[in-house]
Amino acid sequence: MAEQLMYQVSTLQALAMGYSRSVITVEDLLRHGDIGLGTFEDVNGEMIMLDGGCFRATEDGTVVMAEPDRGVPFCAVTFYSDGSADPIGEISDIDQLKQLLDIRIDEDFSLNSMHVARIDGFFRKVSARSESAYRSQHVTLKDILGNTQTEFYFSDIRGTLVCVHFPDYMDGINAPGWHLHFVSEDRKYGGHVFDLDMEKGTVNINKISQIHIQLPNALDFDTYSLKEASQDEIKEVEQGK
Repeated sequence: MAEQLMYQVSTLQALAMGYSRSVITVEDLLRHGDIGLGTFEDVNGEMIMLDGGCFRATEDGTVVMAEPDRGVPFCAVTFYSDGSADPIGEISDIDQLKQLLDIRIDEDFSLNSMHVARIDGFFRKVSARSESAYRSQHVTLKDILGNTQTEFYFSDIRGTLVCVHFPDYMDGINAPGWHLHFVSEDRKYGGHVFDLDMEKGTVNINKISQIHIQLPNALDFDTYSLKEASQDEIKEVEQGK
């Protein structure tokens, strides 16, 4: 069986420094994966790719299907391998869930590998965010979200968490650790997850050992000093703290 490939558009450093122009369209991206997460041109909403559909969580948490010609500046996607889904019980917060996922991949001796996990379940609460478009250049992601981000909650809802894991040594290429996006079972609500309270669910984790990174080929990409990206700001943006 062929090894799974992570297809990544640009780098988190580039997005953090404000490179939010289109690198690839949704239509082209769907040729490279059917599960994953990211954002859209001008940081216009959160991307949840699931079951071959590319969904955009808008600034109020409602979800729409992303148009084929919509631009994508950053994402990480792969083709899902549908293995056995293991049951998981009550999870009181996101840190507990991340710890559970870390234990699962540690037991498989794969902490230095990339992973994508799908968690289907019933959630008593999901704390999430999304954002509206902000056309800019050389404005950091933290400053963009400071102008556009909206936080919201979903209660007593069934849905799916798409979880992507990158190992610590790949810091800057993507966020180290687990990054979670949520979409409801009816595909009406979703966003980037800050916290959660799950009653029960199932989890399936795919290990990924290859990566292809599609860098922007526009001339202005080379005007960004990516090594200056603040890891503290990236953590603050990802964790909402």
